[in-house]
Amino acid sequence: MSRIGKKIVSIPDGVKVTVDADRVITVQGPKGELSFEHHRDIQIVVDESEKTVQAIRRIETKKTNALWGTMIRLVENMIIGVSQGFEKKLELNGVGFRMNVQGKKLVLALGFSHPVDRDIPEGLEAKVEGNTLTISSCDKQRVGQFAAEIRSLKPVEPYKGKGFKYHDEIVRRKEGKKAGA
Repeated sequence: MSRIGKKIVSIPDGVKVTVDADRVITVQGPKGELSFEHHRDIQIVVDESEKTVQAIRRIETKKTNALWGTMIRLVENMIIGVSQGFEKKLELNGVGFRMNVQGKKLVLALGFSHPVDRDIPEGLEAKVEGNTLTISSCDKQRVGQFAAEIRSLKPVEPYKGKGFKYHDEIVRRKEGKKAGA
């Protein structure tokens, strides 16, 4: 039994949640609009009077028990996204490593023989301040996916700490080779 699935999610002011007959959940708020199609074995119930959303299992199987908590978490992330938004911060460390935003492109100098250009996906916003890249949007999955793609270009290495790391990530440093006697 999922403790997460039992949780009732409250809807903040300024956010509207609707469920279509085609199982499509749409959440609208000040930061944007998100929608997704939920699983057929889970029913999403929106109570307009109490401003709450709840997930209910239609049948009891192992699969629906697993999906029950996932569906209510997805709805909660959509509500948080359209009301507050999500952001990820990446730090770029290393001598000669640079990054800047030119229009809808992120231009990176990562020590390769050529600059690396990445298009910023539609709906995402990227800002560079010093050596910190901030990616923000109302869609948590797209923010995390783009941050992971950028980090994979030059992941932080444990010897000198060069490369991209998340702002709150702790990198365990290794000791280098010792000189022989």
